[in-house]
Amino acid sequence: MIKSMTGFGRCEVAEEQWKMTVEIKAVNHRYLDVSVKMPKKLSIFENSIRSVLKEYMERGKVDVFVSYEDLSDTGYALKYNETLAGQYLAYLKQMAETFHLENDIRVSTLSRYPEVFEMEEEDTDEKELWSVLEKAVRGACEKFVEARIVEGEHLKNDLIDKLAQMNTYVDYIEERSPQIIAEYRGKLQTKIKDLLADAQIDESRIATEVTLFADKICVDEEMVRLRSHIKGMKDVLMAGGSVGRKLDFIAQEMNREANTILSKSNDLSISDTGINLKTDIEKVREQIQNIE
Repeated sequence: MIKSMTGFGRCEVAEEQWKMTVEIKAVNHRYLDVSVKMPKKLSIFENSIRSVLKEYMERGKVDVFVSYEDLSDTGYALKYNETLAGQYLAYLKQMAETFHLENDIRVSTLSRYPEVFEMEEEDTDEKELWSVLEKAVRGACEKFVEARIVEGEHLKNDLIDKLAQMNTYVDYIEERSPQIIAEYRGKLQTKIKDLLADAQIDESRIATEVTLFADKICVDEEMVRLRSHIKGMKDVLMAGGSVGRKLDFIAQEMNREANTILSKSNDLSISDTGINLKTDIEKVREQIQNIE
């Protein structure tokens, strides 16, 4: 199957103690470029998240967003900093003596000073935490891949339609090419007759001129290669997999053949058809940039 490089996936996993939400977004990119945004508490799992992502994708600019919620009542503990409280008290006594003030410090007052009491997050079992996070990451990846496959199928069908249209252009050029040579021969004979009036026409000379002209405009080899590239691209699309780079290379070769056909053409209808061919090839190349 063909996968698009654009996609979105979201998964939320809630267990007894934690709730994890993971969202994945991606657009096309030459390589796999992953950016992970998550709470500081989960930053130790970034490499593990990246490893999981590589199982599901090979190319694309991927943004991962992780949110975390502690559902337990025991996630935090109150911490009393006795040393800091003692320092506050000592300085307050010193101030009272220095400025001859009444020392009216009470426990309730001292407890409100910064960092005397703090809420401290309790240690978490990393193994259990990763177990929940991994489920959310894999769930988001699966949804993400599903979206990529759906979009990839649309891209494949569109590309196959464009390839079929390209074949009709090639058919026309192949059919038109012999007609151009016949028309050239007729024009040449008419011109020579007008110049020589009743004199005998040298048919061998005309045949030579027509042969040189035919060699100059001949695109048989280009047509054969172009048909081969069109078939090859269709085969790759039907085979599926991570084929974006391969398809891009084939499209470059198709464009090369179309350029050669245009450079040899001296017929308006073939030139118009060649331009249409190049336009479709360019559209194909643009679409291919979105394929993994």
